[in-house]
Amino acid sequence: MTTLKFRNNDEMPILGLGTFRSEPNEVYNAVLSAIKIGYRHIDCAAAYGNEKEVGNAIAEAIKQGLVTREDLWVTSKLWNASHGEENVIPALNQTLEDLQLDYLDLYLIHWPVVLKKGTEMPEKASDFIPLSEVPLTNTWKGMEAALEQGLAKHIGVSNFNENQLKEILATAVLQPEMNQVEMHPFLQQEALQSFCVKNNILLTAYAPLGSLVDDNSTLRLLENDTIKTLPKQEICRLHKSHWRIQYNEAMR
Repeated sequence: MTTLKFRNNDEMPILGLGTFRSEPNEVYNAVLSAIKIGYRHIDCAAAYGNEKEVGNAIAEAIKQGLVTREDLWVTSKLWNASHGEENVIPALNQTLEDLQLDYLDLYLIHWPVVLKKGTEMPEKASDFIPLSEVPLTNTWKGMEAALEQGLAKHIGVSNFNENQLKEILATAVLQPEMNQVEMHPFLQQEALQSFCVKNNILLTAYAPLGSLVDDNSTLRLLENDTIKTLPKQEICRLHKSHWRIQYNEAMR
């Protein structure tokens, strides 16, 4: 497995098993099977509602001697209802308890959006809290504390645009090391890529084969007429380039 080196030389496998939309009673088998066939990077989030099952699968894999904890790279994310410096560590501790881990390899702010405490998914405007009341910079202080306390080895963000990254960078003591965003040939994020490379922020691509928002085949990457005209080796290159892309240029 090809890996990406962080600034301190920690290595993250560039292919990760995402656990979004993995149904209860299915994600356990998915994670355990993935580890058996060689996956070492598991991407989780509190909002997915399945971290306890993911944790059970990781624990079973370790019990069976398939891997050690040190063999795995586990990523998780802070949900929108846990923004605010004082809320980050409690949310992370809950994730660690669910995953049965002592630390995360990477912890991300899931979205640059704040919800009222206890809100799983917003249904009305009053479910949101303005960023003027809970600034992203305030939440980032909690992320820095998680790193300093050893609860996460690396910290970053997800779904942040250039302006939101600039806001964090302006006051950060420890800058974000990763930004996880949707990225594929239909959404290439070229400007964001350039900004992240310039500022030594790595990128992870999710939905690398396209976001299946409806039944329109033109939005399905491998069913797109233009993509289908490419030689097979070019499709393989695209697949490799957009499946949890890690931009090594950011390390240069």
